Amino acid sequence: MRLFVSHGNGFASDGYFAFWRRFLPEYEIAVFDMRNHGHNPRGDTAAHDYAHMVGDIDAVLSGVAEEFGAKPSAGLFHSMSAQSGLLAALNYGWRLDALIAFDPPNVPPDGPARAAMLGYLDRLTAWAQRRRETFADPAELAAEYAATRSGRSWAEETRLVMARAVLRQEPDGCRLCCRAALEASMYEQGAPLDLWPRRADFAGPVKLIGADPDRDHPTPTALSNRALADAGGFDYAAIAGTSHLLQLEAPEACAEVALAFLNTLGL
Repeated sequence: MRLFVSHGNGFASDGYFAFWRRFLPEYEIAVFDMRNHGHNPRGDTAAHDYAHMVGDIDAVLSGVAEEFGAKPSAGLFHSMSAQSGLLAALNYGWRLDALIAFDPPNVPPDGPARAAMLGYLDRLTAWAQRRRETFADPAELAAEYAATRSGRSWAEETRLVMARAVLRQEPDGCRLCCRAALEASMYEQGAPLDLWPRRADFAGPVKLIGADPDRDHPTPTALSNRALADAGGFDYAAIAGTSHLLQLEAPEACAEVALAFLNTLGL
């Protein structure tokens, strides 16, 4: 059994190690970064969009099967990669045996969660546009993570592992692999993405695992995912106490819910 794992906007898959290491004893793991993130070389900035990332997901699924042989497979994708995985399944056909989408930041077509999501994406866009890009070393970025509401709950080693994963050594210091303008562009593209599917649109099993919509001051994605599950009839779970970065905040709980879903499918 093979699991494909990828990350959210501005991050990198190595930084999710505390989450995906829990699958290593039982599964083959294909961990990959989205374009212009992590281990990937910088590519054409004009192609830094959902259309190309959706095609990338399909290409990775096909390429791994060609290189290493076909196996029963599931995708475990977070945020931007979750949206790309959902769109790949809709646009290119069903290539997996299961798809688990962690808190995709989909914008509802109406209702109170729509306004919350639009405001959230606007705030993230503005933040990313002014984001610091260069650091003396990864420890500086790890300290910035520790100062955020979400980052305070990450394990200390996760903060440093993520910082190393998203930075590249250059002559003037460590620079973000995904430049601030590219990160901001993906938040901007999220608003008009028009991704609000129904479970029946997919040819195989899909699970939504979202942030906690019942905690104090829930992240808007938590409300959006609960609304999507209700409207679309998806199998859904929320991870108590978490925000949008749930796999970094509660990696064991996220892995347990994903494993339980896979086990119910015999995967």
